[in-house]
Amino acid sequence: MSELAIVVAGGDAPPLDRPIPPHGSVIAADGGLDHVYARGLRVDLVVGDLDSVSVGALARARAEGVAIDHHPAAKDETDLELALDHACQRGATRVLVLGVGGGRLDHALGNLLLLASERYASIELDAWIGDATVSVVRVRRRFSWRSGDLVSLFAVGGQAFGVTTHGLEYPLRHEMLTPGSSRGVSNVVVDGPIMVEVADGVLLAVRSPAAE
Repeated sequence: MSELAIVVAGGDAPPLDRPIPPHGSVIAADGGLDHVYARGLRVDLVVGDLDSVSVGALARARAEGVAIDHHPAAKDETDLELALDHACQRGATRVLVLGVGGGRLDHALGNLLLLASERYASIELDAWIGDATVSVVRVRRRFSWRSGDLVSLFAVGGQAFGVTTHGLEYPLRHEMLTPGSSRGVSNVVVDGPIMVEVADGVLLAVRSPAAE
């Protein structure tokens, strides 16, 4: 059975119309603690330099005896990276990341590239940004996307070889995707089962829901 960790960063608040899984440990990356409490979640750990979390949320966490891993502001890792490291150390095999969008563009871009880091190759990673979902694909992943959803595939960290898709309107069959190419942009879900495979490399799969 997979162990789920929910990592909440301090970017955009998780959309209210997307139900957060009720199970799994919750790790707040600095200001993500405010999002955690706003959604009524129980938090297991707060990590970061604590420069963006509200005074009230931090005081509440301390009063509740929540573990806090306080780092200096001058550090080599972002708060999100520290939180992901903790998730791995705690034995997570699946991680859902919330609050990675919004705010500074460099932070948002850095967060997305971080998800594809080789150091997290052993876990299944997804992130919610608004109504979109970003999923890291290594080797093979199966998805429960709906017919009409839009899907884009981006190679990260180098060329992705042997990219094959199932259930999409414009199938890829053992193809190569290159960083910076638009070859994998704007595909459409047709029917299930939906699967994305890559023989060598890493992909970010971005799924946006079909218009109602």
